[in-house]
Amino acid sequence: MRIALHTRLKPGAEHAYEQAHREVPEELTDAIRAAGAHDWTIWRSGLDLFHLIDCDDYPALLAALENLPVNIAWQARMAGYLDVVHDYSATGTTAGLPAVWHLPTE
Repeated sequence: MRIALHTRLKPGAEHAYEQAHREVPEELTDAIRAAGAHDWTIWRSGLDLFHLIDCDDYPALLAALENLPVNIAWQARMAGYLDVVHDYSATGTTAGLPAVWHLPTE
């Protein structure tokens, strides 16, 4: 399953956010993989962040990460940089961006 998300940085947080992502704790990346994520890429355009997550089951991924201490600490750190945060609640499971177009395979 592929999920696209949109979050937004606070003005002036671009450098700190990118620096933080060069230091993602291995314990967190291991937990994300164990929760069923195969790939997670984030692109930035100005203050807008676009995430593409390839995972087995996005609601299960959020549920597995929501109460992990390493993820709670990471999300608290990210909250300092973000105006629009990644929603780990049950409501957040429906926050994916709707697909508009996809290049068909031949």
